[in-house]
Amino acid sequence: MEQGGTLGAAINGANEVAVAAFLKGEITFGEIYPLVSRAAEETPFVQHPDIETIFETDRLARARARALMKG
Repeated sequence: MEQGGTLGAAINGANEVAVAAFLKGEITFGEIYPLVSRAAEETPFVQHPDIETIFETDRLARARARALMKG
């Protein structure tokens, strides 16, 4: 995973949503990684982002993770 760019922000945002859902009993522990991975993959990637793009990537990844949990 040596992609860099906005990937870290996407993974972090999706992971925050997934872990919160796990702690609430909404998903199982085994569902965290697939959810985070898919949400990060489906979030637009920018190789050399500015700070606004990093924040937007985090927001988009969180939204995508929530949408994936809803089905």
